[in-house]
Amino acid sequence: MATKRDYYEVLGVSKSASQDEIKSAFRKLAKKYHPDISKEENAEEKFKEVQEAYSVLSDENKRRQYDQFGHAAFSGGGAGSGFGGGFNGAGFGFDASDLGDIFEDLFGGGFGFGGSTNRSKTRARRGSDVLMQVNLSFEEAVFGCEKDFDLDVVSECNECNGKGGFGEETCKRCHGSGTITSEQRTILGSFMTKTTCPTCNGKGKTYKEICSKCHGKGQVKSRKTITVSIPSGIDNGERLRVPSKGHAGENGGAAGDLYLEFNIKEHKFYERDGLDIYLEVPITFTEAVLGGKKEIPTIYGNVKLIIPAGTDSGDKQRLKSKGIKDESRRKTGDMYVIFKVVTPKKISKDQKKLFEALSKTNLEDNEIDKFNKFTLNND
Repeated sequence: MATKRDYYEVLGVSKSASQDEIKSAFRKLAKKYHPDISKEENAEEKFKEVQEAYSVLSDENKRRQYDQFGHAAFSGGGAGSGFGGGFNGAGFGFDASDLGDIFEDLFGGGFGFGGSTNRSKTRARRGSDVLMQVNLSFEEAVFGCEKDFDLDVVSECNECNGKGGFGEETCKRCHGSGTITSEQRTILGSFMTKTTCPTCNGKGKTYKEICSKCHGKGQVKSRKTITVSIPSGIDNGERLRVPSKGHAGENGGAAGDLYLEFNIKEHKFYERDGLDIYLEVPITFTEAVLGGKKEIPTIYGNVKLIIPAGTDSGDKQRLKSKGIKDESRRKTGDMYVIFKVVTPKKISKDQKKLFEALSKTNLEDNEIDKFNKFTLNND
């Protein structure tokens, strides 16, 4: 008699493997060796070996006995003997409905082990989500707003309340089970093959009258107008979730969500970086040299800013908390003013005389003076 391989070795998992890891390994091997689809040599025997290993390791009690006594735990008269012998879909002691679910996932149904393969037809299923692109102006994104959207979604039919018809009755073909069952005998034993009832499409019920609005589907495409409050501080590319505004669910399942993805239009003067705002402010030579006060526009109104004497192009001042307020995170950015000294393109004769006189002034310890000395030293 051939020696049985270690069950952990059969499934290719460690002795410390979790139940999820064991189930995942079994799914892969069952699909690989199932005799109806496998082209592997000795696929039937390998499939039987994999099934036997899974039936033990997927059961916590049997796994504990196996870890303690090995294969002897399930031999005739052995400690903790729990097998009834013979593979017939239930003889190894595994959960038949669990395996039915696995084979339904692997092969799309049709391999019954006493479980029902029509649950995917009748169980509540959540509706799909919807993604919509939304264009916002700079101000709408900064301050938040309310906007109306026209949305095309799948909704529950209000004519039949999502049932698909009127005068509900039990399906006469499947007697309410939603499946048609037949027995298939193979070398591995008997398999109960279940297929979805074509009369009721797995629902187990039919209707005397089909709804003319949804044609029996229970759902219709519709256009809805919804109003959404957009919080302040939304940035380009961000998404906002609007719960339960997506496509309707099936069989009483919840509706999906609506996701709004934002495209923010650039401002003519302000430049945004997260919650901070940058503004380039042009100043004259006089303002740069002598300094002074200048009225600066912020997103909250004008403020007076002191320009220090001797300001250069690129000098920056920070205006704390004058940036964008993010409602969701309760944060406020800052505003940064960047000065740009503007060179006049045209000047009058009197202005030219003033500049000529200024050029003859001895300006000590400044960048121009330092550069001139550097140039002379390198001649």
